[in-house]
Amino acid sequence: MVEDNYHVALGLEYEGTNYLGFQKQKSSKRTIQGHVEDSLSKVANHSVRSFCSGRTDSGVHALMQVVHFKTESSRREHEWVRGVNSYLPHDIRVVWAKELEDSFHARFSAKYRSYRYIIRNTNSPSALWANRSLFIPAELDLKAMKRAIKYLIGEHDFSSFRGSGCQSKTSIRNMKHIEINRNKEFIYIDLKANAFLLHMVRVIVGTLIMVGKKEIQPLDVRNILELKDRKEAGKTVNASGLYFVGPEYPRSFGLPKPKITIL
Repeated sequence: MVEDNYHVALGLEYEGTNYLGFQKQKSSKRTIQGHVEDSLSKVANHSVRSFCSGRTDSGVHALMQVVHFKTESSRREHEWVRGVNSYLPHDIRVVWAKELEDSFHARFSAKYRSYRYIIRNTNSPSALWANRSLFIPAELDLKAMKRAIKYLIGEHDFSSFRGSGCQSKTSIRNMKHIEINRNKEFIYIDLKANAFLLHMVRVIVGTLIMVGKKEIQPLDVRNILELKDRKEAGKTVNASGLYFVGPEYPRSFGLPKPKITIL
């Protein structure tokens, strides 16, 4: 029996195109958690179970996913990084490791989580960005989209933006921040909340695209929110444009803050 003498956190980044999401599955080895646990177990010389800051869906990318695990094996922080990376596929990487007190939990210690959605808004598609953005050739009204996001700020029941398979006990979430910016052909939608429901970001983006295309008005977003009916919101957009930027923890843990490292 393993005695858990050490409590370690890792920061991961990954390109999610080739995977069925973060969570380990019995039916497939194509998950982030499956690869990470297999690699950790080899470095630790015993079976390792990991816990993440937020599960990502199939095809979703991460700039700083945080996991923690317990181990009986003593390794220096850079040894965890180099050792685990030596067994991981090229599109999953450990970027830092830190030994912490047992009170830390990758999921429950997180105060906020941030996501970025990237839309490539131009006339022609890109081979290089096909799996890392959502291509929309139609002109989008960013001013209208920016007017719409104000209705989503604060604590609300986000049932209208909740995926049908969501297992969360409550649909109440506190949206701290939403921002929309454009840089040449790229549109960035940045969101920060205490937590997110299944497909919540992708449904919000789908609804904002409807506003941008002038299919609905900015005020309609408030009405959709208040109706608490998934059928009233926009479609769930493709996962290829979604990036989990990362979680934020209390300063006392001394962990890096999530940063936008793309474009």
